[in-house]
Amino acid sequence: MEVIPSFQKDHDKLQKGLYAQTDANGITTFDLRFKTPNAGDYITPKALHTIEHLLATVLRNGREKENIVYFGPMGCRTGFYLLTVHLSYEEVLPLLKEAIAEAIAFDHIPGGTRKECGNYLEHDLAGAKEELSAYLAVLERL
Repeated sequence: MEVIPSFQKDHDKLQKGLYAQTDANGITTFDLRFKTPNAGDYITPKALHTIEHLLATVLRNGREKENIVYFGPMGCRTGFYLLTVHLSYEEVLPLLKEAIAEAIAFDHIPGGTRKECGNYLEHDLAGAKEELSAYLAVLERL
């Protein structure tokens, strides 16, 4: 069996940041690395879940919504994947900065009710905002 692209990265060399890889089908996978892998600092499950709700909502309603394929968390809890079409790294970087700033301003969790979410009790809006603020600082240095 082939090793999938995300497992081909040397996680001992990955740092916080934004990485891109385009596959043969024209879908670009952006690795939003919030945390340094294997460093013992991970996003809590509740904050991870809330960030997913916030950024998925903002990105799928934003100016590039037709080019957003998917946004979701990494199982290792060090970041998220953003899958896009027709968007370059140079376009996604400012888009993410804007989306994160918008998400930080939310005073509620979109899709956060029992009717809308399969695990509605596992959220942390304050923790999500802390993680988003820290990641925005990383993006500002790129």
